[in-house]
Amino acid sequence: MDNSKRTAVLLVNVGTPDEPKVPAVRRYLFEFLNDRRVIDLPLIPQKLLVNLIIVPFRAPKSTKLYEMLWTPKGSPLLINAEKNREKLQEAFGDEFQVFTAMRYQNPHLRKVLRQVRDERYGRMIVVPVFPQYASSTTGTIAQFVSREVAKWNVIPEIRMVSQFYNHPTFIKAFTERIKSYQPDAYDHIVFSYHGLPNRQVDKVHPEVPSTSCTCEQEMPVHGKYCYKATCYETTRLLAQSLGLEREDYSVSFQSRLTKNWLTPFSDELVIQKAKEGVKRILFVAPAFVADCLETTIEIGVEYQELFEEYGGEKIQLVESLNDHPLWIETLKDLILEP
Repeated sequence: MDNSKRTAVLLVNVGTPDEPKVPAVRRYLFEFLNDRRVIDLPLIPQKLLVNLIIVPFRAPKSTKLYEMLWTPKGSPLLINAEKNREKLQEAFGDEFQVFTAMRYQNPHLRKVLRQVRDERYGRMIVVPVFPQYASSTTGTIAQFVSREVAKWNVIPEIRMVSQFYNHPTFIKAFTERIKSYQPDAYDHIVFSYHGLPNRQVDKVHPEVPSTSCTCEQEMPVHGKYCYKATCYETTRLLAQSLGLEREDYSVSFQSRLTKNWLTPFSDELVIQKAKEGVKRILFVAPAFVADCLETTIEIGVEYQELFEEYGGEKIQLVESLNDHPLWIETLKDLILEP
């Protein structure tokens, strides 16, 4: 088949260990946390922190969590990525060839890019599956692709999808997911996003520090590529779609490594709501399009235990988009956009 007239589509996520065992988790964490866009400290402090402290101590603990997450078919993240690929391939036919790729570990983005090169596709569309742009997610994928492709003799036409936090079909997809859990049956709704260090967010606020920005109330002029601003805008769009009042929900950030990350912290919010007498919370994680360690385990298990400890009763995690038909439709729209 002449691939020069075909388009290679790469659906790229962060990655997952090959198996829930310490050596595999250690390899994943080593590659992930040594990325200069993920931990953007000066080189020597970064290497010392990651390789002498974080990876050795975190790998055994993370392995236990991955053991809880794993299914008989493997990693949920990879399973859903393959479902997305299969459904898109079926919808597109021969004009497009859809690939699954991971920035870290397997199927590794480098290997998939080399396959695209060797099979001589005439066009390539890269879709990092992160609704809100961040340097440590979409940014690192864009950088990696640029560096790899720069080595090729023949560079095809390339398009990179930067973000889609306000895409109407994406909002509709998450709205349907949330409605299926009957939000009126809960005392409060929490929209929880993956956290980032404040210093990373401040890099897109050259004049206004992120801590004094008004993006909690409105999308600022400089907010298009501000992770914090787009998280709050995603929430506003979902709240509007669901008919929520402002007192019905909160926005928070999870998975922090230090106190100098985006606030409010999701775990602290859980404790606060429990102390206020809230008994039932519906948790939504609109930064994740597939269920993973941060949703299934961190929210669904760890936050549930924390909530009960302080007097709460039920935290219900809204299932992520996974292979929802409207998520597949969103991907199709993103790929077919001019």
